[in-house]
Amino acid sequence: MSDQTYTDDIRTNHERAIGTATEDLTVDHWIGGSSTPSADGERFSTVDPAVAEPITEVARGGSADVDAAVEAAGEAAEEWGATTPGEREEYVREWTAVLQEHADELALLESLDTGKPLAYARDEVGSAIDFFEYYVSVARAEAGSHIPHGQDNHVYTRHEPYGVAGQILPWNYPIVLFGWKTGAALAAGNTAVCKPSEEAPLSITRAVQLSADILPDGVLNVVNGYGEEAGAPLSQHTGVDKLSFTGSVPVGQEVMRAAAEGVTPVTLELGGKSPYVVFPDADIQQAAETSAAGIFYNTGQSCDACSRVLVHEEVHGEFVDAFLAATEDWESGDPLVAGTTMGPLTFEEQYEKVTNYVDVGREEGAELLRGGSAPEDEAFADGWFYEPTVFDGVDNDSRIAQEEIFGPVQCIVTFSDYEEAIELANDVQYGLASGVATTDASLAHRAAADIEAGSVWINEYHGGGVGIPFGGYKASGIGRECARETLSEYTQTKAVNVALDDPPY
Repeated sequence: MSDQTYTDDIRTNHERAIGTATEDLTVDHWIGGSSTPSADGERFSTVDPAVAEPITEVARGGSADVDAAVEAAGEAAEEWGATTPGEREEYVREWTAVLQEHADELALLESLDTGKPLAYARDEVGSAIDFFEYYVSVARAEAGSHIPHGQDNHVYTRHEPYGVAGQILPWNYPIVLFGWKTGAALAAGNTAVCKPSEEAPLSITRAVQLSADILPDGVLNVVNGYGEEAGAPLSQHTGVDKLSFTGSVPVGQEVMRAAAEGVTPVTLELGGKSPYVVFPDADIQQAAETSAAGIFYNTGQSCDACSRVLVHEEVHGEFVDAFLAATEDWESGDPLVAGTTMGPLTFEEQYEKVTNYVDVGREEGAELLRGGSAPEDEAFADGWFYEPTVFDGVDNDSRIAQEEIFGPVQCIVTFSDYEEAIELANDVQYGLASGVATTDASLAHRAAADIEAGSVWINEYHGGGVGIPFGGYKASGIGRECARETLSEYTQTKAVNVALDDPPY
C-alpha cells in the first residue's frame, strides 16, 4: 500500500491500512522460538491513535509468561554465549536481511501503533537494522588484554556475557530502542527477554517473529503486556542477569529498586528537559529551525526533545519571530500520507497529560504564542492530535520548564550572559541532551564542557547516531547506549592470573 493510494479521508486510510497490516498477523509472545499465547489466555487491544480504533489484539502476559521466557533464555544462554562474535554476526546478519525485506511491513505497524508519520517509521526501521549490524561488527573487534604484571605471571582479561538480559522497551521509538538494546545484548553473547510497551508492541513482536528458523530457539524472547503485570516480574526475576530500561524517572527508580534485590546491573535511559542555548552571535534562522525540529519531531515524544530554548536577551525578539515561522513547517496530518510532519500523540493519557501541562503554563503566567489545543480541522477530531505549542516568557523555575511534558510544547526562556545561560541550562534534575547555537568555536567548546548533559550538539539537534554514545547525567540515567562502549554494559570483565614456573632448562 503506497503513499499514493491514500485518500483525503483519514478514517478510510487507516481502516484499509489496519486491514493490510494485520492480515494473517497474530501477536502473541515469542518464547523459545515459537509464538506463544498467554498462560491464562488473556489479551488486550492496541489502538491506532490517529482514529482511536483498535488495530489488533495482543497477548497479555504475566509472571508465568515471564518465567517461561526467562527459562527459555537461560537454557539457550550457555550455547549462545559460547559462540564466537563472528558466528553471532552471521546469525544476526541473516536475520537483518529478512528484516530489510519486511521493512515496509514493520514501518506500517509502527506508524499505526505509535501515530508517527510513515516516512519517519521507515527511517527508524532502517536505523534499528543499522544498530543490530553495527553491534555485531564491532563485537568482532572486541578483545581481552594482556597486563604486564611481571616476569613470573601471565595476566590477561576476558570479557564474558552476563547471561540473560531483560529489556524493558518504550513506546515512543519501539523498533529503534529494540535495536539499541537488544542488538548490543545479542552481539555481546547474551540471550534476551524483551518486554515491549503495551502502547506499541507490534513492530518489535513482528520483528522477532521474523527471526524464526534463523536465531537459535530461546536466544530472543518477547513477553507482551502491562508494566505492573509483565515488566515488574521481569525486573524482579532472579533468572535475569542484566536489566536495561528506557522510560520515565519514577518507573526507572522502581526498576532499579527491583534490580537491587538481586544486585542485578542496570542500564537506565530516563527523562529529559533538554536545553538549546542560543547565543547572540548564532545564525538565528538556523537556530530556530533546528530547535523547532528538536521539539516537534515525533510530536515532542522524545526523551531528548529540545523542550527548553534559552535565548540571549539581545536576540530574543528576532529568535521568536524566526521560531514561529519555523513552526509553520510542523502541523498535524495523517501519518500515512506523504509529507506529514506531525502525527497524533500516541495514546489518550498522553494527550490528557499534554493538555494539563498547557493549562499549567497558562496559570503560571507564561505567554502562549501559538497552539495550546487540538487542531480545529474536524478530520482529526477522533484522534489524539495536538497543535505545535509555543510559550514565551517562561520562568525556568516553573513547572513547564522543570517537568517533562513529552509533547509538542516549547518553552522559551531569556538569559543575559554566559554564566546565567549555563546556570539555567543545568538548573533541572535531568541531564540527557542539550544544544548550543553559536558561531564562536571557543564558546561552543566552553559551553560543551560546562553543560551537565550526556550529549551536547553544536548548531544541530538530535545529533546522535550509530557509534555515538548516548545516555544521561543526573536523573536522566545510568550507562551509555548506541556505541562501542555499550558492549561493556553487557559483559563482565574477568582477570586471569597465571603463575609461571622458572624455565626448566
